[in-house]
Amino acid sequence: MAAGEHGTAQEATAMVKKVIAFMKANGKEKTLAEVNNLQGQFRDRDLYITINDLEGKNLAHGANAKMQGKDLIDLKDADGKPFMRERMELVKTKGKGWQDYKFVNPVSKQIEQKSMYFEKHDDLVFNCGIYK
Repeated sequence: MAAGEHGTAQEATAMVKKVIAFMKANGKEKTLAEVNNLQGQFRDRDLYITINDLEGKNLAHGANAKMQGKDLIDLKDADGKPFMRERMELVKTKGKGWQDYKFVNPVSKQIEQKSMYFEKHDDLVFNCGIYK
């Protein structure tokens, strides 16, 4: 993947801010539907939004429809790191920030290092990650 094909940390953070603003303007149901639309406005190259509740259940996934509605709290990365459980702890203590783990890039189909920006709003966690 060429350099311009990867999303940046700034773009990931901006996308999370954009989806939170969209939810404030349009409500939860329209937001979940728009994120679940794989051709929607919250998908750009290898950037996509995921939304989960505070227990790690996925409510919307902008890259993989099979993840929608699944309890992901025990999901582990390629090294066995329980990254979703770790993220939910970070959400409770910090509210927003970055988390590193390894995950399959939906564009390259390869396991890559990923940094995920997460931000809590109301009872939801909005996420967008970059692949390195």
